[in-house]
Amino acid sequence: MILCIGDLFGKLLAYSSLLPLAILVGFVTLILFRRDLHTITFFIGLLFNEFVNYVLKHIIKQPRPITRENMYNENGMPSSHSQFLWFFSVYMFLFIWVRLQHITNSKSVWFSKLMVSLGCFAAALIVTFSRVYLLYHSVSQVIVGSLIGALLGLLWFLLTNYILTPWFQTVASWWVCEWLLIRDQTLIPNVVWFEYTIGRQEIRARSRKLVSMKSQ
Repeated sequence: MILCIGDLFGKLLAYSSLLPLAILVGFVTLILFRRDLHTITFFIGLLFNEFVNYVLKHIIKQPRPITRENMYNENGMPSSHSQFLWFFSVYMFLFIWVRLQHITNSKSVWFSKLMVSLGCFAAALIVTFSRVYLLYHSVSQVIVGSLIGALLGLLWFLLTNYILTPWFQTVASWWVCEWLLIRDQTLIPNVVWFEYTIGRQEIRARSRKLVSMKSQ
């Protein structure tokens, strides 16, 4: 399959290759503003996944289909993009259907969970296909990357959900976590709804206080 200059489809696939960077930026933003231990652990898992990919590439040393000038790393086995997206997608799928199973199972919530899950896997498939179409990787390189990413995503979720999570409350009580405002929100069924209701209560309380001060 040859990528032609001016190939609109190829350009769109090239843009999709930026998705891992967008996800990392999103994680950094979430960590800075929410400071939730589970989000931090998920992010550490993504970084660990990238480290594993880096080590494997330098051990296997299989070249890419086409040599490109000024490319930092010409090793192509396994595909880092494929490994990253499949780690993320598998972890998100398990997070949605296992970790968030306590959220109300109404039809709208179930449909939202389904759409997010399908969206993650669709993004992983598109990015994986793009690496072959754009001749950055061979079919075997993206398959191996996808399998390793999916396996690491599964193992990291099991580690986080069943081994690390019970310790989150203890970790959140450490002075350094309190100083950095790092918190554990595991026991809150719906964090978005919780923050919304708490915010409304605080606004009403402050409004009543302001009115009483003006009336005095």
